[in-house]
Amino acid sequence: MTLSRRSMLIRSTAMAGYAALPTALLATEEPIQLNWSDLVPQSGGQTLAKLRELGVIQHGELSTPFDQETSGQVTKKYDGKVVRIPGYLVPLEYDGERVTAGLLVPYVGACVHVPPPPPNQLIFVTSPTPYESKGLFEPVYITGMFGTAAATTQLAEVGYALSADKIEPYT
Repeated sequence: MTLSRRSMLIRSTAMAGYAALPTALLATEEPIQLNWSDLVPQSGGQTLAKLRELGVIQHGELSTPFDQETSGQVTKKYDGKVVRIPGYLVPLEYDGERVTAGLLVPYVGACVHVPPPPPNQLIFVTSPTPYESKGLFEPVYITGMFGTAAATTQLAEVGYALSADKIEPYT
């Protein structure tokens, strides 16, 4: 499965600024451990409260979408930082079980069932080294360069991008 030409352009534009950073600098920097709540700006607390109430979303459970103004807010606090965050990787670009791009989501079933989480709870992940996925709902930790990047995929609008240096099973 591949992304559309437009999605690829958005992806490459979003990550271009981070690719220019010196690799040696990134290798020595201790990653910041992020939680999903860290990605919601202080003014977006209502969206986070709604997500917590929902838990795992089943198809058709929600009758109204999140308020777009609130849910689209992102924080720039971690732009250009090396971070580590847990989540579930939904493959977008893959060859068999080897994933090179996908969405990191906060809970099982996100983006597979509708509606998707808000943009500030979705991270577009790219990896130069394909990750051998163990399945769609495998929990992982991803470490890499993080930033804000508004993008649209076939599944959802995304608020963040992460260039993965390391993808590992969640332990």
